[in-house]
Amino acid sequence: MEARFLLGFLLLLSLSSFAFSIYEDQVGLADWHKRYIGKVKHAVFHTQKTGRRRVVVSTEENAIASLDLRTGDIFWRHVLGKNDVVDQIGLSLGKYVLTLSSQGSVLRAWNLPDGQMVWETDLQISNPSNSFLHVLGNVKSGRDSLSLVCNGGSIRAVSSIDGLVVWKNDLSIDGLKLKHVFQPPESDTIYAIGFIDSSQIALYHINAKTGELLKHATQASSVDLSSETSAISSDSLVVLDSSRSNLLLIKFTAGIITYHKLPLSDIVQDFSGLAELIPTKSNDIFVVKTPSGVAFKKVKGDNELELIGKADQAGIVSDSLTLSEEEQAFAVVHHSNNAISFQVRINGREVLTEGIKIEGHRGHVKRVFLNNYVRTDKSHGFRALIVMDDESLLLMQQGEVVWSREDGLASISDAVVAELPVEREGVSVVEVEHTLLEWLKGHMLKLKGTLMLATPDDMAAIQAMHLKSSERNKMTRDHNGFRKLIIVLTRSGKVYALHTGDGRIVWAHLLTPLLQSERCPSPSVLTLRNWRVPHRKALQENPSILLVGRCGAGSESHGFHLIIDSYSGKELETQILDHSIAEVVPLPLADSSEQKLHLVIDDKLNAHLYPRSSDSLEVFIREMSNMYYYKVENAKGFIKGYAFKKGCSTGSSAYCFGTRELWSVVFPSDSERIVATARRKINEVVHTQAKIMTNQDVMYKYISKNILFVATVSPKATGGIGSTAPDEAWLVAYLIDTVTGRILHRVTHQGAQGPVHAVVSENWVVYHYFNLRAHRYEMTVIEIYDQSRADNKDVMKLVLGKHNLTTPITSYSRPEIATKSQSYFFTHSVKAIAVTTTARGITSKQILIGTIGDQVLALDKRYLDPRRTANPSQEEKEEGIIPLTDTLPIVPQSYVTHTLQVGDLRGIMSFPANLESTTHVFSYGVDLFYTRIAPSRTYDSLTDEFSYVLLLITVVVLIVAILVTWAMSKKKDLQEKWR
Repeated sequence: MEARFLLGFLLLLSLSSFAFSIYEDQVGLADWHKRYIGKVKHAVFHTQKTGRRRVVVSTEENAIASLDLRTGDIFWRHVLGKNDVVDQIGLSLGKYVLTLSSQGSVLRAWNLPDGQMVWETDLQISNPSNSFLHVLGNVKSGRDSLSLVCNGGSIRAVSSIDGLVVWKNDLSIDGLKLKHVFQPPESDTIYAIGFIDSSQIALYHINAKTGELLKHATQASSVDLSSETSAISSDSLVVLDSSRSNLLLIKFTAGIITYHKLPLSDIVQDFSGLAELIPTKSNDIFVVKTPSGVAFKKVKGDNELELIGKADQAGIVSDSLTLSEEEQAFAVVHHSNNAISFQVRINGREVLTEGIKIEGHRGHVKRVFLNNYVRTDKSHGFRALIVMDDESLLLMQQGEVVWSREDGLASISDAVVAELPVEREGVSVVEVEHTLLEWLKGHMLKLKGTLMLATPDDMAAIQAMHLKSSERNKMTRDHNGFRKLIIVLTRSGKVYALHTGDGRIVWAHLLTPLLQSERCPSPSVLTLRNWRVPHRKALQENPSILLVGRCGAGSESHGFHLIIDSYSGKELETQILDHSIAEVVPLPLADSSEQKLHLVIDDKLNAHLYPRSSDSLEVFIREMSNMYYYKVENAKGFIKGYAFKKGCSTGSSAYCFGTRELWSVVFPSDSERIVATARRKINEVVHTQAKIMTNQDVMYKYISKNILFVATVSPKATGGIGSTAPDEAWLVAYLIDTVTGRILHRVTHQGAQGPVHAVVSENWVVYHYFNLRAHRYEMTVIEIYDQSRADNKDVMKLVLGKHNLTTPITSYSRPEIATKSQSYFFTHSVKAIAVTTTARGITSKQILIGTIGDQVLALDKRYLDPRRTANPSQEEKEEGIIPLTDTLPIVPQSYVTHTLQVGDLRGIMSFPANLESTTHVFSYGVDLFYTRIAPSRTYDSLTDEFSYVLLLITVVVLIVAILVTWAMSKKKDLQEKWR
């Protein structure tokens, strides 16, 4: 009895480690989340003595954020929709952030401390155009103040407290565009100045409290006026003409408009090129920026101009900062040789010059915002918020960079994965002993925690061990394949390498300034691809990536390519191409040096082979008869397939190949418009082609990398959801073989429209769309099976190898296929969709769905099984088929992003680890999120929380217990024999 009790206790002790263990990703050790804001275009400082000092910014990613001036951390942030572009921001009453967006049609107020939206007003503007926001300082009603929104020829006064429109005035004059609004101190009259068809100057006097038009005046102009204006006093402003070579000084006194034309060649010494007018606020001062320098001018008398300061070098100039009624400050920033020269000028007079060194990968200065603070000696100090070429954000103060933010990562356009270096150095005995001691110490602490014997210090040490997680951040490969590099390309042309362990930036490289030359005046990077992935010589050679781009905006511009070392970001090769780039086609081929072959298609449909070596040329020519290319023209409504041939229409290069059209699929424009296409990943691994059914029958998946999914909608259904009636909307899904152009399958969804998001994997496709009749989103799955192997349905034949799976599959023979499909309702709108990929394709698939809430949902593929029925048989239940429901379930625990959001989610990518059970998931938008998931649980490994020490102790104790009970049993038997 005692022996049984002892064995039971030991068994319970051995299972206790599993009862207390949790998955690593549940405590955030296998994922990370990075928040960004994007390229800053507007900034407003809030530096009152009370409260936190902050700067409120709006960005080109339509984000509004409040940043801590001390650290650059985000206090709060909101990301608006793509169609809700922020036009201007401002502060009102010292506690509200006002944002004008959607071309001046939507005005919002946000609470400054916490970012909560206070109110939103739709200004109901019929013809939105260039708009601006002006907060009145003199008109107040109790504790309220008015904000003016000017759009075209209309003015609306909005209450800052509740967002109600107090008054509006639509100046019904065709071609009127208001440019400036101001209110003199202690006056109830608003002056609005605008241009009528760029040929007349208009002045309006409006009552600030009622919006009543008091009087107006117009004056014809002899020059064509541009949009740049700068108010220099309460009764005058300066304007550039459309040629940007003449300046107009406009004055309006007692309702009379006068102007004086001044050639810039008389104002700026050695003037040439185009001028730019820097916005100012008062004091009769304006700033003109030219390619040769910056001139600060002051208006004296009627038409006299005095030069009060100049900067000989052209730089970036900030808007004016009002220090007092008589003083305005400007920041002038110059950049050269990885150094920034920062000047502050008050009324044109230089008062401060500072210089700092910055990293070369940031590029040049793009924008600067100036702010001041009061020092202890009551003098003015200055800080500058600087936006760089790579869209990063820096705060400069007292000759130092206080903080910096890599906000270029908010605009990722492409991404690839690269391996980390193999660990080369040996490990010394001392290191082994130290590691062993740390390992034993860690597991002893875990054992004490499991047995509830740990002290508070022990618990703190255990938590520190979890957080340290040094193994996952090493810069070498691990045998599980968890440590990798994610190399991303951003909109600015900068390439970052991110470590999957913690998301830190390993290296960064800005490409566009390095490429800029006479041959390549305005480079832009289009895409990046893996160039070399060494396997045979992984210790001697580094992997590299290929970046391809254009030297101009048009598709006919010459292209370029760069090759960069994946480990260091070092530029290995740069080449300006003698042809254009329309598309880059990666091939499943490599040369003897393990460089992957790529075809660059130009605008004349010629194919250029890279790398240009005799080895790669030989490999390609050998396989050219099996290589095909297809082109989708969404706007023209056709898809064409091509084969390659020797000879090139643009030259005699051996690496240039022509194309010949094989087939075309034309969709009639009056009934169908292409809205989405999708195809399988070129490197996807399929474990098995056979699928065993519940009745022991065998079905063979139709596995082809040449399948293209195409979705078309009716012309009236190309607009937004609800833009057409269900009877006039339909969606057609096609599966097309890209070698022959044969349509393998076609299905029509009546009363459906886009947007359509699709993913193709193995022998199935899943796509998402909107059902107008049901007023709900739907997801449809189509599975394709090969019927040409109908004779091989015996499982025993499959086991014994008596089948024809080795028979070559060719797209030229007409396939005998069968399809199964099913549609389900889905709760959410979708922004992006992907599928998990594993090393050998054994693990169950999950559909990764980027929802409208900017989260990533992992949906088990079994829910999208077309064989689901309402009452599955016992055999089907044993196979794992789920009973049919009309709606796909959403389990909260299935969100791989947990409670986090990836602002403005744009893309999801999945790439395999070395462990078959595990896959990496990386999602990007304004934010970045990375995690590892195991769709079928971690069946091939033990978690890091597993207590090996406890297991060892349990085994030892069990062995001792067995020996003790064996001795006791022998003794008992001996005693019984003596009786």
